[in-house]
Amino acid sequence: MTGPADTRAGTAPGTVMPGPRALFRFFATAEMITWALLILAMILKYTGTTEVLMSAAGGLHGFVFLCYAVVSVGVWVNQRWSAGRGAAAVLLAVVPFATLPFERSLARRGEPDATWRLVDGRSPRTAGFWDSLEAWVLRNVILAAILVVAAVAVVFSLLLLAGPPGEWFS
Repeated sequence: MTGPADTRAGTAPGTVMPGPRALFRFFATAEMITWALLILAMILKYTGTTEVLMSAAGGLHGFVFLCYAVVSVGVWVNQRWSAGRGAAAVLLAVVPFATLPFERSLARRGEPDATWRLVDGRSPRTAGFWDSLEAWVLRNVILAAILVVAAVAVVFSLLLLAGPPGEWFS
């Protein structure tokens, strides 16, 4: 049985969306795992073993990286983090394996919250664009998820068209 005080399930009462803690932990872990796959694929490629994994590992990591960035911004807004902490959450994804230690250090401090503050009554009113957007997302979880995945897919496709980052400014 879950209720407002029982957040073990990781889903905020009143919404089907996982809470910020569960969502952030999932994507921080996924980002780290896809880094490992990408590094393994690079080792196999540059040792002359095989290049077959490179495309899949690179694509998977890129997509998860973008999803992690979106989730980090959502959690940043929910937690009302400072610009420094929010930017660190997003930018640490660039450093291999850094997202999970960052998530664990937050967890030791009890962050992020287990539930969305606009759902559990801690912030009954929205204050500004970002809070209004978060409130809309929490009211329209399925539609918001579809729109976010579509936006990530568009950005991902544009990045694929741009080619590897090392070639962007050549």
